[in-house]
Formats: sequence, C-alpha cells, structure tokens
Amino acid sequence: MHEQAPPGVGSPPVVRATLEQLVDRAAALVRPGARRILGITGAPGAGKSTLCAALLDALGERAALVGMDGFHYANAELARLGRVDRKGAPDTFDVDGYVALLRRLRTPPPVAVYAPVFDRALEEPIGSAVPVAPDTPLVLTEGNYLLLDEHGWSAVRPCLDEVWYLDVPPGVRERRLVRRRRSYGHEPEAAEAWVRTVDGRNGRTVETSRSRADLVVHRDVPEPPGDPSTRRTHDDDR
Repeated sequence: MHEQAPPGVGSPPVVRATLEQLVDRAAALVRPGARRILGITGAPGAGKSTLCAALLDALGERAALVGMDGFHYANAELARLGRVDRKGAPDTFDVDGYVALLRRLRTPPPVAVYAPVFDRALEEPIGSAVPVAPDTPLVLTEGNYLLLDEHGWSAVRPCLDEVWYLDVPPGVRERRLVRRRRSYGHEPEAAEAWVRTVDGRNGRTVETSRSRADLVVHRDVPEPPGDPSTRRTHDDDR
C-alpha cells in the first residue's frame, strides 16, 4: 500500500492500494469475540459497493454488509415531503433508523439483527432483508453520508471503528452513474441530466466530508466495455 503525505495538518493519509492490501487492512480490524464496524464512503459512483462486495467475498463468514441506502425514505414518503426530485440527498433518508441499527450492531444481541436493503429495480427499500449473525466479528457499512455533519448524520461516525473514503475523479464517477441509470431504462438525456444535477450536487456535499475519514483510498478500476444502455456492473452502483 503506497501512502502519500497528507495535504495538510489533520488530513487523513491518502493511499493507492490494491484490493489485497485493503482486504488485509479490513482483516486486521477483526477481533475474535468482539464486533467492529468499518465504514466505506465516497461520492456517488465512487465504487463503494464494488469494494464492499470484494471485501465480503474475501473475508467470508468473518464479515457482513449493511448498506446505508436501505434507509431511503419510501417513494410515497418522498412525495409527501416534496423531495422526489432530490432522492438521494442527505435529507431523504431515515438517519435515526440507520443510527439505531448501527448501535444495535455494535453490541449484538444473542440473535441475528436484520438490516434493510435498497432495491434499485424497484427504487424502494426492503426491510429485514440482511441477517447479521451475533458472532460475525466485522460489519461493513457503505454509503454517501457516513462522515457528514448535517441533518443528523453526525451521529453515524461515533458508531464506526474506521471509515475509508474512496476518491475517484468526477468524470469517471459520472460515466458510471449515467451507465447505471441507462441500465435501468432511463433515456440518455434524462440519465445525464439527473447525474449532472442531483448526483452532482450530492457528490459535492460528500466531498466536504473527505477530511474526516481515517483513510482516503485511490483505486484504479478499469472501465467496463460494452453498451452502457444494457450493461450493469458493481462499479455503477453507489
């Protein structure tokens, strides 16, 4: 893992790391008989779900994955609040519910704790979809706003043992996000407009929290070939 000098006093270390190196760092958090929580954050399209899937595959039964996106408000509630056109913004999530789950996970009961997921095909959260066994020593959680201070998100960071920020150039992230929206049937112009406005605004908000991470990670992930209107990849996701 190649570590660069931080850009300023109090800034997190910046590394260019292979997957194997990140797996090793995550594995080092595992403590038999204890529960640790590792947060993975970054702007939309940074590849958070890709990295979490790879870590989960490598760590096996030592880890479980709980996503922040399972706490999206339902579409009906977004409509009631007048926030449908800002879905994914910091104030469109049940932050208190997410924090309550993280606190339960930190001190696991003798039975499984169930977490929700977000179904991108339905564009809705689904409750009680992911069981986290009481003897699972490491929980991975990923999402845009793990380090944000506003809208109640400041309660998340104390629940996490370590947080990594994935740093990816905006142009790469935007291509991934457009490809993802087109893969779910959105027309090219509509997909590009959403990414430019909604995802772009949210990404700039996430970037303000970068300095609060324990580690900033640069990863070189090759862009997938093929027709962006039909191809779906983990990299397109969050």
